[in-house]
Amino acid sequence: MNDEKQVVTKLFKSNNINVPANRMDLLDRFLQDEQNRATINVIIENQNQLMAKWKLEDRIAEIIQQPVRVLNATVGKAYETRFDFNKFNWKDITAFEFSGLEEVGLRYDEKTKQITGVPTQSGDIKITLRFKVDGQPEDSAFNEKVITIIINPDPKSLWKNVESDKNDPHWKENDVTVFAPLGGRHILVSSKRGRSHANVGSFREDDFAFRDLENGWSLVVVADGAGSAKLSRKGSAIACNGVVEHFLQKSSIESMAGFDELLQQHKNSTGEDTQKKLNHFVYNNLGKAAFEVHKKLEAFATKEGIALKDLNSTLIFTLFKKYDVGYALLSFGVGDCPIAVLNKDVTEVTLMNWLDVGEFGGGTRFITMPEIFKSEKFATRFGFKLVDNFSYLMMMSDGIYDPKFVVESNLPNIKKWKEFLADLNGKNEDGAKVELQADNKEIVQQFSKWMDFWSTGNHDDRTLAIVF
Repeated sequence: MNDEKQVVTKLFKSNNINVPANRMDLLDRFLQDEQNRATINVIIENQNQLMAKWKLEDRIAEIIQQPVRVLNATVGKAYETRFDFNKFNWKDITAFEFSGLEEVGLRYDEKTKQITGVPTQSGDIKITLRFKVDGQPEDSAFNEKVITIIINPDPKSLWKNVESDKNDPHWKENDVTVFAPLGGRHILVSSKRGRSHANVGSFREDDFAFRDLENGWSLVVVADGAGSAKLSRKGSAIACNGVVEHFLQKSSIESMAGFDELLQQHKNSTGEDTQKKLNHFVYNNLGKAAFEVHKKLEAFATKEGIALKDLNSTLIFTLFKKYDVGYALLSFGVGDCPIAVLNKDVTEVTLMNWLDVGEFGGGTRFITMPEIFKSEKFATRFGFKLVDNFSYLMMMSDGIYDPKFVVESNLPNIKKWKEFLADLNGKNEDGAKVELQADNKEIVQQFSKWMDFWSTGNHDDRTLAIVF
C-alpha cells in the first residue's frame, strides 16, 4: 500500500496535483480500488523494467568508454601482457570474444589472462572486445569495445641496406665470415658492415687477416678504420695485410727463430733475466711489424696525395705457437680493440693489451699516428704470455666490445666472458646460437646470423675473431 501511495503521490505531484489533508481519506479509497491498484502495479512494473534497462545500458556504456591501456608491442618480438577482467572491474561480463588479435599474430589466453604472441604488423591496431554483461538476454547481440594496441615496427626494418659502390677503387665486401684451420686449432672470424654505414651505402671500415707461418707461428690481425677518416677502409686493409706480409718475410722468419732458444732458456731458468730477454724480443720483432705497417700507410698516403690521417685505423695482432711447455702468445695493440685469452676451463681471462680509451689511454689512437712510436708508453703496447693451454683466443673491434662489454672495466671480469660465451651459445634476444665445434657444418651461417644482433645505439662495423 505504501509503495502504491508513494508512486501515485509522485505522479500527482509531477502533474501539479496536490492532495490536501481533507482529501486523504478519498486518496486511500482511491488506492484501494482494484482497478486503480492494477493500473498502479503496471506503472511500478514498467518503472522497474525501465530502471533495470537503463542501468544495464549505462553499465554497457561505462565498459565501452572505460579507458584501457595495453602494453606496447614490437613487430617480431615475443609479446606478453596481462589482461585481467577483474582488474578492470569487469566481473559482470558473462561472455566475451576478441576480434582482430589473430590477424596481427596475437591471442588471448583465458587461463593465464594474458595477450601473447609475436606481432606481425605495426601500427595503432584496433582490437574489438565483443561482450555481454549480467542481465542481458542470452540471445541479445554482443556489445563492442575497441581497444588500441600500439605495435612498434621492428627497429631493424627502419634501417636501409644500401649497396656500397663496387666501382670504387677501394671497395671491399660488406660482410665476410670465414672458418678455417689455424695453428692446430680453428679460427672463426666475421667482419660486417655496420647498420649506420649500410643505411647510407658507405663501406665496411673494419678488416682482418690470419695466416699460418712456416716457422710454426700462427697470426691473427684485426683493424678498425676510423669513421671520420675518408679512406679508413683502405687503411685497415693495408694494416692487416701489412702485418701478414711482414711476418712472411725471410728476415722476420729467421728473427722469430730466436724465440725458441729464449723460451728454452726461460724454461730452465728461475731468474728475471730471461723474462727481460723475452720481453725485449717481443718488443723488437712485433715493434718492427707495427712500424713497417705505419710506413706502408705513409707511403700510400704520399702516393695518393692524401693526408695520413685519412687512413686512420686501429690495429691489434696476436702470434701464437705451441711448445712442449704450452702455448706462447705474443701481441701488439693500438686503439680500442681488445685481445683476450680464456684458460682451458674458462675460469680465468688474460688481457693481452690495454685500450686507448679513458684516462690511461688518453683517447683514440691509430697506427697512422707517428707519435705512438715515440711515446714512453710504446713498450707497454706489447704482450707476452706462456700458458699451459687455452680454450679461446678472442680479438674484436669496438663494434662487438661496446654492446657486449659496454665499459673497459668489464674486460678483466671472467663472469662477463662467460656471459659472452653464453650469448654466443644462444642466450640472447634472438636465440641466435653458434656451436663452436670443428665439425659444425653450419658454423659460418650461424656465426654470420649471430653477428647481426640488435643493440640500441650500437650500429658500427663489427669484427670478431675466435680461435678455439
